[in-house]
Amino acid sequence: MYVVKVPGINGLGKTKGCENSGNEILKELKNIHTNEQGRIVDVSLLDLEEIHLDNSNLELTNSLIYKNSLEMFETKPKVVFLGGDHSISYSTVKAFLKLNPSSGLIIFDSHADLMPTLPSPVHEDWLRTLLEKGILDPERVLIVGLQNIDEEERKFLDEYKIKTFLAKDIFSGSCQDVCDSVMEIARNWNNLYVSVDIDAVDPAFAPAVAYPEPGGFSSRELLYFLQRLTSLKNFKAADIVEVIPKKDVNEITVKLAAKILSELM
Repeated sequence: MYVVKVPGINGLGKTKGCENSGNEILKELKNIHTNEQGRIVDVSLLDLEEIHLDNSNLELTNSLIYKNSLEMFETKPKVVFLGGDHSISYSTVKAFLKLNPSSGLIIFDSHADLMPTLPSPVHEDWLRTLLEKGILDPERVLIVGLQNIDEEERKFLDEYKIKTFLAKDIFSGSCQDVCDSVMEIARNWNNLYVSVDIDAVDPAFAPAVAYPEPGGFSSRELLYFLQRLTSLKNFKAADIVEVIPKKDVNEITVKLAAKILSELM
């Protein structure tokens, strides 16, 4: 597994601190000896890389993330990116789709990230930018765990017919049944990229985020979805974003991100 730190932030000033999460996640990963699949977790054996960025130059930041991600996808069978905020996914997903045009994207997020686009993709519009530019086929994207949706985003979801599972729909029925549906969609794509915004998790389990939304996944529920998705042969890439260590409580958000990383391995 190739693990890449991407300390990029473009969150309108609200995600400052996310650039430090990669180091904190890897530090906490050292306390995990085996993942739940029984695989040994040894940080010293990981293939680690960092994309060095200057967040004051957003055009250069996006270019560096894209170019470096493209090189990694050309040579590595599986890659996990540690953000940074969700704006990094614009460039990593763009690179992934350049080499894997028939692939799909599953996003775990309480927010749709489909706000009207700005000159440089931010954490609130990165997905809309990919769709409006024709880089991502709307039929090959699925958002899981949505809660707080702006009216403008709702119109966009309807117009582009984007598949979603709202948090209320997941937890009003059977979590297993919804996961079965997610798996059925995912296995029909050529390759799979999974993006994990940690704010999909209820702030009781992950408080260190810019926009906490009560009513999200428990840690166990999100892990269940991810463990099943990573069992698919077409799973090739993932990112973990939006962790703000300085806002954490007893490191529980960082610990969860580290556990997620261990399960993706």
